[in-house]
Amino acid sequence: MDIATVLGLFMGTLMLVMGMGFDFKTVTFDPGKLNGFWDTPSVIIVILGSTLGSMMVAQNLKQWVTALKAGKLIFSLGNSSAGELIKQLVGFAETARRDGILALENVTDDIKDDYLVRGIRLAVDGTDPELIEGIMETELEILEQRHNDVINFWNLVGKYTPTWGMLGTLIGLILMLADMRPETIGPNMSIALLTTYYGAIIANFLAIPVADKLKSKHEQEALIKNIILKGVMSIQSGDNPRIVQQKLNIYLPPDEREYD
Repeated sequence: MDIATVLGLFMGTLMLVMGMGFDFKTVTFDPGKLNGFWDTPSVIIVILGSTLGSMMVAQNLKQWVTALKAGKLIFSLGNSSAGELIKQLVGFAETARRDGILALENVTDDIKDDYLVRGIRLAVDGTDPELIEGIMETELEILEQRHNDVINFWNLVGKYTPTWGMLGTLIGLILMLADMRPETIGPNMSIALLTTYYGAIIANFLAIPVADKLKSKHEQEALIKNIILKGVMSIQSGDNPRIVQQKLNIYLPPDEREYD
Protein backbone atom coordinates (compact mmCIF):
# COMPACT_ATOMS: atom_id res chain seq x y z
CA MET A 1 0.00 0.00 0.00
CA ASP A 2 1.16 3.52 -0.80
CA ILE A 3 1.57 5.01 2.67
CA ALA A 4 2.01 8.53 1.29
CA THR A 5 -1.53 8.47 -0.13
CA VAL A 6 -3.01 7.25 3.15
CA LEU A 7 -1.10 9.82 5.20
CA GLY A 8 -2.02 12.59 2.77
CA LEU A 9 -5.73 11.79 2.95
CA PHE A 10 -5.57 11.51 6.73
CA MET A 11 -3.70 14.78 7.22
CA GLY A 12 -5.89 16.64 4.75
CA THR A 13 -9.09 15.39 6.37
CA LEU A 14 -7.74 16.17 9.84
CA MET A 15 -6.84 19.74 8.86
CA LEU A 16 -10.28 20.30 7.33
CA VAL A 17 -12.10 18.96 10.37
CA MET A 18 -9.89 20.92 12.75
CA GLY A 19 -10.35 24.07 10.71
CA MET A 20 -14.12 23.70 10.74
CA GLY A 21 -14.54 22.76 14.38
CA PHE A 22 -11.57 24.14 16.28
CA ASP A 23 -12.04 27.21 18.46
CA PHE A 24 -8.69 28.98 18.51
CA LYS A 25 -9.79 31.36 21.27
CA THR A 26 -10.57 28.65 23.79
CA VAL A 27 -8.22 26.09 22.19
CA THR A 28 -10.99 23.48 22.12
CA PHE A 29 -12.72 21.42 19.46
CA ASP A 30 -16.47 21.92 19.11
CA PRO A 31 -18.12 19.15 17.00
CA GLY A 32 -21.28 21.22 16.85
CA LYS A 33 -19.56 23.67 14.51
CA LEU A 34 -19.33 20.97 11.85
CA ASN A 35 -23.10 21.12 11.34
CA GLY A 36 -22.71 24.57 9.86
CA PHE A 37 -20.59 23.16 7.04
CA TRP A 38 -23.28 20.82 5.71
CA ASP A 39 -25.89 21.96 3.24
CA THR A 40 -27.79 19.41 1.18
CA PRO A 41 -28.70 21.72 -1.74
CA SER A 42 -25.04 22.73 -2.03
CA VAL A 43 -23.95 19.08 -2.16
CA ILE A 44 -26.53 18.33 -4.83
CA ILE A 45 -25.46 21.30 -6.96
CA VAL A 46 -21.76 20.44 -6.85
CA ILE A 47 -21.86 16.62 -6.90
CA LEU A 48 -24.75 16.11 -9.32
CA GLY A 49 -23.93 19.16 -11.37
CA SER A 50 -20.23 18.47 -11.90
CA THR A 51 -19.93 14.70 -11.85
CA LEU A 52 -23.32 13.60 -13.15
CA GLY A 53 -23.83 16.68 -15.30
CA SER A 54 -20.71 18.03 -16.94
CA MET A 55 -18.74 14.77 -16.65
CA MET A 56 -21.50 12.76 -18.31
CA VAL A 57 -21.40 15.21 -21.21
CA ALA A 58 -17.60 15.16 -21.41
CA GLN A 59 -16.96 11.42 -20.95
CA ASN A 60 -18.74 8.25 -22.00
CA LEU A 61 -19.78 5.50 -19.60
CA LYS A 62 -16.82 3.26 -20.45
CA GLN A 63 -14.40 6.07 -19.60
CA TRP A 64 -16.25 6.55 -16.30
CA VAL A 65 -15.91 2.91 -15.32
CA THR A 66 -12.23 2.76 -16.35
CA ALA A 67 -11.35 5.97 -14.49
CA LEU A 68 -13.15 4.95 -11.30
CA LYS A 69 -11.43 1.56 -11.30
CA ALA A 70 -8.07 3.22 -11.87
CA GLY A 71 -8.69 5.59 -8.95
CA LYS A 72 -7.89 2.83 -6.46
CA LEU A 73 -4.37 2.61 -7.90
CA ILE A 74 -3.40 5.66 -5.83
CA PHE A 75 -3.23 3.26 -2.86
CA SER A 76 -1.07 0.63 -4.58
CA LEU A 77 2.68 0.36 -4.92
CA GLY A 78 4.39 -0.56 -8.17
CA ASN A 79 5.05 -4.25 -8.72
CA SER A 80 8.58 -3.78 -10.00
CA SER A 81 11.70 -2.09 -8.73
CA ALA A 82 13.85 -0.67 -11.51
CA GLY A 83 17.02 -1.85 -9.81
CA GLU A 84 15.73 -5.40 -9.32
CA LEU A 85 14.43 -5.49 -12.88
CA ILE A 86 17.85 -4.54 -14.24
CA LYS A 87 19.46 -7.33 -12.21
CA GLN A 88 16.90 -9.76 -13.64
CA LEU A 89 17.56 -8.64 -17.22
CA VAL A 90 21.32 -8.85 -16.73
CA GLY A 91 20.77 -12.41 -15.45
CA PHE A 92 18.82 -13.22 -18.61
CA ALA A 93 21.66 -11.74 -20.67
CA GLU A 94 24.16 -14.00 -18.88
CA THR A 95 21.99 -17.05 -19.57
CA ALA A 96 21.55 -16.13 -23.23
CA ARG A 97 25.27 -15.42 -23.61
CA ARG A 98 26.24 -18.72 -21.99
CA ASP A 99 23.58 -21.13 -23.26
CA GLY A 100 22.04 -19.33 -26.22
CA ILE A 101 18.88 -17.24 -26.37
CA LEU A 102 16.70 -20.35 -26.66
CA ALA A 103 17.63 -21.09 -23.03
CA LEU A 104 15.31 -18.23 -22.03
CA GLU A 105 12.28 -20.11 -23.31
CA ASN A 106 11.39 -21.48 -19.88
CA VAL A 107 12.15 -18.41 -17.75
CA THR A 108 8.88 -16.73 -18.74
CA ASP A 109 6.91 -19.10 -16.51
CA ASP A 110 8.14 -17.24 -13.43
CA ILE A 111 7.81 -13.69 -14.81
CA LYS A 112 4.77 -11.69 -13.67
CA ASP A 113 5.15 -8.75 -16.05
CA ASP A 114 3.29 -9.61 -19.27
CA TYR A 115 5.21 -6.98 -21.22
CA LEU A 116 8.52 -8.62 -20.31
CA VAL A 117 7.12 -12.07 -21.11
CA ARG A 118 6.05 -10.97 -24.60
CA GLY A 119 9.41 -9.33 -25.24
CA ILE A 120 11.39 -12.43 -24.20
CA ARG A 121 9.16 -14.71 -26.28
CA LEU A 122 9.56 -12.52 -29.35
CA ALA A 123 13.33 -12.62 -28.93
CA VAL A 124 13.38 -16.40 -28.38
CA ASP A 125 11.24 -16.93 -31.49
CA GLY A 126 13.90 -15.20 -33.57
CA THR A 127 11.67 -12.28 -34.54
CA ASP A 128 13.36 -9.52 -36.52
CA PRO A 129 14.81 -6.92 -34.10
CA GLU A 130 13.06 -4.01 -35.82
CA LEU A 131 9.73 -5.84 -35.59
CA ILE A 132 10.28 -6.57 -31.89
CA GLU A 133 11.07 -2.94 -31.21
CA GLY A 134 8.09 -1.77 -33.26
CA ILE A 135 5.64 -4.08 -31.46
CA MET A 136 6.88 -3.14 -28.00
CA GLU A 137 7.00 0.59 -28.74
CA THR A 138 3.44 0.49 -30.09
CA GLU A 139 2.29 -1.20 -26.90
CA LEU A 140 3.99 1.56 -24.90
CA GLU A 141 2.19 4.22 -26.93
CA ILE A 142 -1.17 2.56 -26.37
CA LEU A 143 -0.41 2.25 -22.65
CA GLU A 144 0.40 5.95 -22.48
CA GLN A 145 -2.81 6.89 -24.28
CA ARG A 146 -4.89 4.69 -21.98
CA HIS A 147 -3.30 6.17 -18.88
CA ASN A 148 -3.65 9.73 -20.18
CA ASP A 149 -7.37 9.16 -20.73
CA VAL A 150 -7.78 8.21 -17.06
CA ILE A 151 -5.64 11.12 -15.86
CA ASN A 152 -7.65 13.49 -18.05
CA PHE A 153 -10.89 12.23 -16.48
CA TRP A 154 -9.77 13.21 -12.99
CA ASN A 155 -8.37 16.52 -14.22
CA LEU A 156 -11.78 17.28 -15.75
CA VAL A 157 -13.45 16.60 -12.42
CA GLY A 158 -11.01 19.06 -10.86
CA LYS A 159 -11.82 21.54 -13.61
CA TYR A 160 -15.62 21.36 -13.42
CA THR A 161 -16.26 21.16 -9.67
CA PRO A 162 -14.99 24.66 -8.78
CA THR A 163 -17.05 26.08 -11.65
CA TRP A 164 -20.18 24.40 -10.34
CA GLY A 165 -19.28 25.71 -6.91
CA MET A 166 -19.33 29.22 -8.35
CA LEU A 167 -22.64 28.48 -10.10
CA GLY A 168 -24.04 27.43 -6.73
CA THR A 169 -22.78 30.70 -5.27
CA LEU A 170 -24.61 32.64 -7.97
CA ILE A 171 -27.78 30.63 -7.34
CA GLY A 172 -27.59 31.39 -3.62
CA LEU A 173 -27.01 35.10 -4.22
CA ILE A 174 -29.90 35.31 -6.69
CA LEU A 175 -32.23 33.59 -4.21
CA MET A 176 -31.05 35.85 -1.42
CA LEU A 177 -31.55 39.04 -3.42
CA ALA A 178 -34.95 37.90 -4.65
CA ASP A 179 -36.20 37.29 -1.13
CA MET A 180 -34.42 39.36 1.52
CA ARG A 181 -36.51 38.18 4.47
CA PRO A 182 -34.39 37.49 7.57
CA GLU A 183 -35.41 33.83 7.69
CA THR A 184 -34.25 33.19 4.09
CA ILE A 185 -30.94 35.06 4.12
CA GLY A 186 -29.14 32.37 6.14
CA PRO A 187 -30.11 29.33 4.01
CA ASN A 188 -29.50 31.19 0.75
CA MET A 189 -26.11 32.46 1.91
CA SER A 190 -25.28 28.92 2.97
CA ILE A 191 -25.84 27.71 -0.59
CA ALA A 192 -23.87 30.67 -1.90
CA LEU A 193 -20.79 29.98 0.21
CA LEU A 194 -20.80 26.23 0.75
CA THR A 195 -21.05 25.29 -2.92
CA THR A 196 -17.79 27.13 -3.59
CA TYR A 197 -16.30 25.44 -0.53
CA TYR A 198 -17.38 21.97 -1.68
CA GLY A 199 -16.13 22.59 -5.20
CA ALA A 200 -12.72 23.67 -3.92
CA ILE A 201 -12.42 20.61 -1.65
CA ILE A 202 -13.40 18.08 -4.32
CA ALA A 203 -11.10 19.66 -6.90
CA ASN A 204 -8.01 20.34 -4.78
CA PHE A 205 -8.19 17.60 -2.18
CA LEU A 206 -9.50 14.73 -4.30
CA ALA A 207 -9.69 15.05 -8.10
CA ILE A 208 -6.48 16.91 -8.96
CA PRO A 209 -4.31 15.01 -6.41
CA VAL A 210 -5.68 11.72 -7.77
CA ALA A 211 -4.78 12.82 -11.31
CA ASP A 212 -1.30 13.84 -10.19
CA LYS A 213 -0.71 10.57 -8.33
CA LEU A 214 -1.88 8.55 -11.34
CA LYS A 215 0.44 10.58 -13.56
CA SER A 216 3.33 9.81 -11.22
CA LYS A 217 2.49 6.10 -11.28
CA HIS A 218 2.26 6.19 -15.07
CA GLU A 219 5.74 7.68 -15.26
CA GLN A 220 7.05 4.94 -12.97
CA GLU A 221 5.42 2.24 -15.10
CA ALA A 222 6.67 3.84 -18.32
CA LEU A 223 10.20 3.80 -16.89
CA ILE A 224 9.89 0.08 -16.12
CA LYS A 225 8.54 -0.64 -19.60
CA ASN A 226 11.36 1.31 -21.25
CA ILE A 227 13.94 -0.62 -19.24
CA ILE A 228 12.32 -3.86 -20.39
CA LEU A 229 12.30 -2.69 -24.02
CA LYS A 230 15.96 -1.71 -24.01
CA GLY A 231 16.91 -4.84 -22.08
CA VAL A 232 15.13 -7.21 -24.45
CA MET A 233 16.66 -5.50 -27.49
CA SER A 234 20.13 -5.69 -25.96
CA ILE A 235 19.72 -9.37 -25.07
CA GLN A 236 18.35 -10.15 -28.52
CA SER A 237 21.37 -8.51 -30.14
CA GLY A 238 23.70 -10.70 -28.07
CA ASP A 239 25.30 -7.92 -26.01
CA ASN A 240 27.72 -8.81 -23.23
CA PRO A 241 25.92 -8.78 -19.85
CA ARG A 242 28.17 -5.94 -18.69
CA ILE A 243 27.08 -3.88 -21.69
CA VAL A 244 23.44 -4.69 -20.92
CA GLN A 245 23.95 -3.48 -17.39
CA GLN A 246 25.69 -0.31 -18.57
CA LYS A 247 22.83 0.46 -20.97
CA LEU A 248 20.12 -0.07 -18.36
CA ASN A 249 21.87 1.68 -15.46
CA ILE A 250 21.34 4.93 -17.34
CA TYR A 251 17.69 4.79 -16.23
CA LEU A 252 18.66 4.84 -12.55
CA PRO A 253 19.80 7.78 -10.41
CA PRO A 254 23.61 7.74 -10.04
CA ASP A 255 23.48 6.72 -6.36
CA GLU A 256 21.35 3.65 -7.18
CA ARG A 257 23.51 2.27 -9.97
CA GLU A 258 25.38 -0.97 -9.39
CA TYR A 259 28.31 -2.26 -11.42
CA ASP A 260 29.85 -5.69 -11.38
